[in-house]
Amino acid sequence: MAELSREQESHRMGMHTEQLAGRTQQIFFAPEEAENFASPDAFDVDFNKRSEFDVTEMTQQQVNLKIRELMSQGYGTIVARNPGAKHSLGVGILNRLQLYFEGSLGYFGCGLIDGPNVRISGRVGWSCAENMLSGTVVIEKNAGSTFGAAIRGGDLVCKGDVGARTGIDMKGGTIIVGGRTGAFSGFMMQRGRMVVLGDAGTHLGDSMYDGTIYVGGKIAGLGVDAVEGEMTDLEVQWLERKLAVYGLEAPSGARNMTKIVSGKQLWNYDNLEPAEKKLVL
Repeated sequence: MAELSREQESHRMGMHTEQLAGRTQQIFFAPEEAENFASPDAFDVDFNKRSEFDVTEMTQQQVNLKIRELMSQGYGTIVARNPGAKHSLGVGILNRLQLYFEGSLGYFGCGLIDGPNVRISGRVGWSCAENMLSGTVVIEKNAGSTFGAAIRGGDLVCKGDVGARTGIDMKGGTIIVGGRTGAFSGFMMQRGRMVVLGDAGTHLGDSMYDGTIYVGGKIAGLGVDAVEGEMTDLEVQWLERKLAVYGLEAPSGARNMTKIVSGKQLWNYDNLEPAEKKLVL
């Protein structure tokens, strides 16, 4: 009965996995396989071992190589000062690490990461944390468009406003926006959760396959096949706990947020008759 109860709870929170032609995206881990949880090339680092360096006169390649060099020396806490909005900083880190950028990043910051905890004191440009697999990225100010594109896991948090197409092609993980998000956020979303504490632009959740979007402010308009869902007690509890981790809270309370899910009318779009396709779109 306990197993059945947990299964029912996971379904109410949208944590189930649909079977697609005999395949599944669900992955199971066993404790005895702990050595497989990290990249085979990951460095053994000590979070109490700290290093700081100034980025002002360095190229983006030099900065990323410096971070890798420090990790190879066992540094688990690295502070990069004055990044100067350089592009593609902090990318491709497949390691547990405490990484701090004191300043702003340009385009494609912290992309393709798997494991580090990153904090950015300034702003970020387009496509921050694209294809992120695990870890956390927290931005204290604003972010550009395609924030968290194709994210697969971890927590991606922007405490300010973000641009259009937030979480486009999102495949897992959690995106939290403390302010507003632009048009087409959640476009073609497949898994995961997006939490927007402010307003959302037009075409929210357009063509989303699965996943859940929570909005604390006004929604300018929903996209194709995006519909309002019913908030559950479990979701309210999850939202309150998750937001508290990052010192955030819903403007009118988690229970009063609007929940957006897939209407699932596009799941079998190719099998619809022409007249039915027009109705869906």
